[in-house]
Amino acid sequence: MITFVSFLVLGFFLGVRHATDADHVVAVTTIVSRERSIRAAAVIGGLWGVGHTITILAVGSAIVLFGIVIPARVGLTMELSVGLMLILLGIMNLSGILKWISENLGAAKTHRHRHRHRHRHGHGEESGNEAKIGMHTHSGESAVEERRESVGILAGLGRMVKRLGFYHALRPLGVGIVHGLAGSAAVALLVLTTIRVPMWAVVYLLVFGLGTVAGMMMITAAIAVPFAVSDKRFTKLNRGMGVASGLVSLVFGMFIVYQMGYVNGLWTAHPKWVPR
Repeated sequence: MITFVSFLVLGFFLGVRHATDADHVVAVTTIVSRERSIRAAAVIGGLWGVGHTITILAVGSAIVLFGIVIPARVGLTMELSVGLMLILLGIMNLSGILKWISENLGAAKTHRHRHRHRHRHGHGEESGNEAKIGMHTHSGESAVEERRESVGILAGLGRMVKRLGFYHALRPLGVGIVHGLAGSAAVALLVLTTIRVPMWAVVYLLVFGLGTVAGMMMITAAIAVPFAVSDKRFTKLNRGMGVASGLVSLVFGMFIVYQMGYVNGLWTAHPKWVPR
């Protein structure tokens, strides 16, 4: 039992390391390059990790539980989808579409109102013609508002996702799902050679995914720092970093497409694919 727990701990940290893969970092950098909140960037990274974990669990569990073998052409197509996603993100960034979407379909604007009422109250005891007058202040915040402000990780994440808005939450989730296609087969095959019990192998995949979520949250928070700091102080530098992230995403995506399509032979009669 201790050995298996140690293996799960190892799986978690391997998931954290998996989050640092080049294609993952390039994708999330392009996404958070328009983000000015470090907390929001961390939530975006978490949503990316959730999407990635969904694919890892779905594809990996199919391989582990049912012995499904992924053909080379299908595997290369899964890898190719990551390159196409990076190209799309790069084009959207460079063309200003990401900025337009962020401004028009971005975070839901919430308004919180605080109001105070001042009341004068007579205290009922009068000395001659003088009444003792008391002043006190009442907060107009409702109990519901106070509960929403209560401390809690899940509640905090829920509020942040709501503030991000539907599009901002859906985008990293979708990108994570696509990116999960590229590494799911390799992770599942590695687990299959080590853990002989299928259900424990699935548990390992889940823990691995949780590690990826944690790792990506840390990475996106760190990436967002220079963008947030330079937003108002160094506008030209901020704009330049945004353009650079778009270019890197575009070039790296084209490189992956070239690798999968020509080097590994997806578009030839004899495709070669080694899960990695």
